[in-house]
Amino acid sequence: MSIPDTITSSPRIAFLGTGSMGLLMVRRLCEAGHTLQVWNRTLAKAASLSAHGAVVHNQAAAAVRDADIVVGMLENGAVVEELLFEQDVAAAMKPGALFIDMASIKPREARDHAARLGAMGIAHIDAPVSGGTGGAEHGTLVIMAGGRESEFARAMPVFEVFGRATHVGSHGAGQLTKLANQMIVGITIGAVAEALLFATRGGADMAKVREAITGGFADSRILQVHGERMVARDFAPRARMAIQLKDMRNALATAEEIGFDAPVTTLFEQLYAEGISHGLSDLDHSGLFVELASRNGME
Repeated sequence: MSIPDTITSSPRIAFLGTGSMGLLMVRRLCEAGHTLQVWNRTLAKAASLSAHGAVVHNQAAAAVRDADIVVGMLENGAVVEELLFEQDVAAAMKPGALFIDMASIKPREARDHAARLGAMGIAHIDAPVSGGTGGAEHGTLVIMAGGRESEFARAMPVFEVFGRATHVGSHGAGQLTKLANQMIVGITIGAVAEALLFATRGGADMAKVREAITGGFADSRILQVHGERMVARDFAPRARMAIQLKDMRNALATAEEIGFDAPVTTLFEQLYAEGISHGLSDLDHSGLFVELASRNGME
């Protein structure tokens, strides 16, 4: 996806959190013609963005002070909470500003943040993403947005730089959709890994098995992308096992809140947890293959 042309009367944007995803997203915004105020907890991780035209700040409150839109790409709900309400970032934002929370957090946390920000005169939309660092780099992220229609419309100059955005409902619905996405991803990774290992134990060639079933009813992006990583034993982290486990646990916590039985997700939460207890935390989430291989005495 190409980067959109510079937008007339573009909003003033601040970006909080320049980890592996945030760094690439800031670069795209700069390349699209936006001037950004940027903050990251570890300042050195944001320093390179100065060369792209971003203004890097030591304090998050200073970065957001004059922004029309503040984008957060932070680690989890607790970090979002701390930054907004304990480090006074929300208090530093001007009335009428829009906070776009692109972290993956619990739906109830998103609803709570929206209510508290709303009481301060600040708009909110939860907009977690799927697509990993590749999607962040190429502008092909899938964005799941929860909030008011008017807030979604205001966020579009940002969203269109990052990828394809869908308004899925009220506050918290974006996070609910992301959890559904992560349930499907985590479970399907396990299904692909188990099936490929099963075929290999029986004497088939793993690479050829993957090739044979690609294009049939069992085909999926997980089979294509993560299956290829399994065949190549390439578990360099793009989305880590630990993050997948966090998402599965958030999904189960939300399921309990809404009175929903999720036995399949429960099983896979246990499998990811056991893999992490065996030292696989920093592998790509396709590294669940390693845990399943080990259970079967396979390299």
